[in-house]
Amino acid sequence: MRGGAVLLAFLLVGGCARAPYTNRSQLILVSPEEETKLGAQAYQQVLAKSRVDSRPVVVGPVEAVGRRLAAVANQPDYQWRFTVIEDPKQQNAFALPGGKVAVYTGIFPVAADTNGLAVVLGHEIAHAIARHGAERMSQTRAAQAGQSVLGAVLGSGPGTETILVAYGLGAQVGVLLPYSRTQESEADHIGLLLMARAGYDPRGALAFWQRMEQRAGGDATPQFLATHPSHGTRAQQIRAWLPEALPYFEAASRAPVEPLPVQASTAAR
Repeated sequence: MRGGAVLLAFLLVGGCARAPYTNRSQLILVSPEEETKLGAQAYQQVLAKSRVDSRPVVVGPVEAVGRRLAAVANQPDYQWRFTVIEDPKQQNAFALPGGKVAVYTGIFPVAADTNGLAVVLGHEIAHAIARHGAERMSQTRAAQAGQSVLGAVLGSGPGTETILVAYGLGAQVGVLLPYSRTQESEADHIGLLLMARAGYDPRGALAFWQRMEQRAGGDATPQFLATHPSHGTRAQQIRAWLPEALPYFEAASRAPVEPLPVQASTAAR
């Protein structure tokens, strides 16, 4: 037991990291290589169960916005890939380590234009570059180590289901383990800075989240909002971050703002 406690302390000290932009202290016990490998496997698993939309009118805007954000994300080892999944009922998107990004067509009407799409993709890419999934897996490992099952944890690495759950995609495999509100707020913050640096107006984030909140209505909260801060809290936070984001936007080459093909994204194939 004493040896386990010493090893746990070693892991906790050795796993200290800092989130980009916010400099928040993190516990990371998963290597980038392991995380990227699992992310690629999980991405293929999701796509195998999904209907990929390859129409240029739909994929084009996602690629264009995604590439601008990727250029400022400062992840040279990531191999960015942007995919659209046809599901008009799913108001969602995700980004996995290694640069694997997917957008569901159901988010197009809410995003409305490429600036709104930058809010969505910036938020999800922020989760990936801040290694929020690795942080959650690490917290689980540390907790298990503290319960004297460290041997089992070190004996076998997490599978693709673990990375799916850790990156908020558990609903695809029958389990939902959402990000913490701290991580969601941090993704809002980092995503706002990413979109501003990429030339998208960060003030558009307020309008986007307002539309998302209105779409939620009653009790039918979209998965994308399941653990996010309330609209009032989010709006207050975004306003507080805008003075930090706007100088990036003013210094950036302005991105073109174009309407999204809302009808095309939901039309029958």
